[in-house]
Amino acid sequence: MAKDDVYIGLDLSLASPGFAAVSVRNRKPRLLAATHVKTGTDENYAQRYEAIEAFTTLFIREQLRAGPVRAVVRESFPPSRNARLPQTIYGAWAAVDRGLHKYGVEVADVISPTDVKKRIAGSGKAEKADVAEGVRKLLGLAEDYRFATDDESDAAAVILAWLIGQNLIDGKVAE
Repeated sequence: MAKDDVYIGLDLSLASPGFAAVSVRNRKPRLLAATHVKTGTDENYAQRYEAIEAFTTLFIREQLRAGPVRAVVRESFPPSRNARLPQTIYGAWAAVDRGLHKYGVEVADVISPTDVKKRIAGSGKAEKADVAEGVRKLLGLAEDYRFATDDESDAAAVILAWLIGQNLIDGKVAE
C-alpha cells in the first residue's frame, strides 16, 4: 500500500520550537504529529541548540516512517528591534537544519506569519486562539481538541497555510 505524502510545518524559537506533520490524501489533511521541545534558561545556548537539533533528528526519523516528506516549511522571521532575538531564532533554524540534513531533508519554503494567519483564521492579525480553531477545523479535529502549546498549533498552521497556498488542500484563503 502506498504511503501518503508527509508535509512538515515548523514554528521555531529558542525556548519552545513547535513541529507538526500532516499527511494529505485526496486533498484532505490529516494530523500525524504535533509536538514541541522546551529548552530552559538554565542551559547555555549550545546546550539549547543541541537539544533542538537532537529533537529534530528524532522527529524527522519518525515522520519518514509515515511516508515520503514532500516539503518542510517554516514561518519566516520578521525584522526585530531586539538584536539578540534574531540571533536566537536563526540559531534554532540552524539546529533544525542540521537535524533534518541527517536524513537528507531540508526546508523547502518559508511563509510569513501574516499569510499563515490570513489563510488559517481569515485575518492577518488573528489571535493564537483563532489560529488554533482554524487548524482544528481544517484537520477535522474535535472542537475541544487542545494542542499542548501554541507552538504546536502554530506549526500545524504553518504547514496548512502553505498547503492551501500550493492548492494541495481545500481551505478558505482570505485575500
